[in-house]
Amino acid sequence: MSYTLDRLLQDADMDTAETRARAALMENGFGVLTEIDVAATMKMKLDKDMPGYKILGACNPTMAFEAIGLEPKLGAMLPCNVILRAVDGGVEVSAVDPVASMMGIDNTELPRVATAVRDMLQKAVDEI
Repeated sequence: MSYTLDRLLQDADMDTAETRARAALMENGFGVLTEIDVAATMKMKLDKDMPGYKILGACNPTMAFEAIGLEPKLGAMLPCNVILRAVDGGVEVSAVDPVASMMGIDNTELPRVATAVRDMLQKAVDEI
């Protein structure tokens, strides 16, 4: 089972991919709570160069509230990360698959919420 929902944006640069990703996430009910420029951090901390790599922490507050209500420690697995990664030919977008990430949690109600969030994230990824 794959643990990400993926899409390649052919011939896109990182700035364009990020703009499109943020817009698609917003259109599908997600806000971006966190942002980590991994490439810049690796350069600053390790003086190592790497292709563009950014992590956007996306959250749908309604779904997060419901999931935390079902499983109080779930916050350790939030927000839903979406990565933008420069690759040959464009930018690869990968969002965490909430169903895959919740498989280790023994809670029969959680798959319903995880599936709904996955569907919302998949729609956002498809629209980027």
